[in-house]
Amino acid sequence: MPTTPLRPHDLRVGDRVLPTSTRCLVMGVLNVTPDSFSDGGRYLDRRAAVSHGLQMAAEGADLIDVGGESTRPGASYVDERTELDRVLPVIEALAAAADVPISIDTRKSTVARAALAAGAGLVNDVSAGRDDPELLGVAADAKAPVVLMHMRGTPATMQDDPRYLDVVGEVERFLADRCDAAEAAGVPHDGLVIDPGIGFGKRDQHNYALLAELRRFTRLGHPVLVGTSRKGFIGRALALPEHERVEGTAVTVVWAVERGARIVRVHDVRHMVRTVRMTEALLHRSSDWPPGPAHGPAGTADGPGGAADVSGPANSPGGADR
Repeated sequence: MPTTPLRPHDLRVGDRVLPTSTRCLVMGVLNVTPDSFSDGGRYLDRRAAVSHGLQMAAEGADLIDVGGESTRPGASYVDERTELDRVLPVIEALAAAADVPISIDTRKSTVARAALAAGAGLVNDVSAGRDDPELLGVAADAKAPVVLMHMRGTPATMQDDPRYLDVVGEVERFLADRCDAAEAAGVPHDGLVIDPGIGFGKRDQHNYALLAELRRFTRLGHPVLVGTSRKGFIGRALALPEHERVEGTAVTVVWAVERGARIVRVHDVRHMVRTVRMTEALLHRSSDWPPGPAHGPAGTADGPGGAADVSGPANSPGGADR
């Protein structure tokens, strides 16, 4: 297992090459929903959503992730027509006005296809292509990268007593299998991003274990995306509501970047851009940076450093809070 994070490939999104081999990108969250845990309803209006997306781009976001279906714990399924009505006008407007790539956060192939045609350049699927296997082929046909995330069950059921014998090993094997499925569907190796799914079908101790061993996921050779922003395990650690979790989020972002995350998905873009850049400034001056190159799709490397041991509440449900 690498003690130093392994360097992944860059990520081509449309005519851009995002430098995930050399730095961590900041993905801004734009929920066009009435019921997302942190900002549900705030950006359901098209004008408010577009304005916020442009604001995040101005604050330094490298990507904007637009979603029309909440995936918080217990969230209900949203039909395709409703999801399309929510996201397409926003994607069209942002693709025309924002000078950053747009991601579509969806589990549905029809929504992914329409969003990509409307100007999105990347697909972020919390089900990793399991809910709708055609989604992977849609992304392949459009030459769009795909984020494959681990989730136990569905948003409606994922926090119903999640259990693991070895959460890190099980999540790593799942992501490796889904990467194989995506490549079999035609998505190229360098078009994949992996996400261990913090809070998605995990208790707090599972989230802490995944973050502690985050370097391990870099063995798969792909950029690792981490989404901890404002999540429930931070609120339980600090006894704070969603909108007072900026500092707690920043700590988890520092931790993730140091351990090899190459995309962080966040609500508070301005603060987290500064957090990431300062973390990288410190890392560039240490012996652990830059990460060593991966030798093939699942390369190995040796180097100084080591994962710290962290622990959390033994019985608290994690909560995806998306």
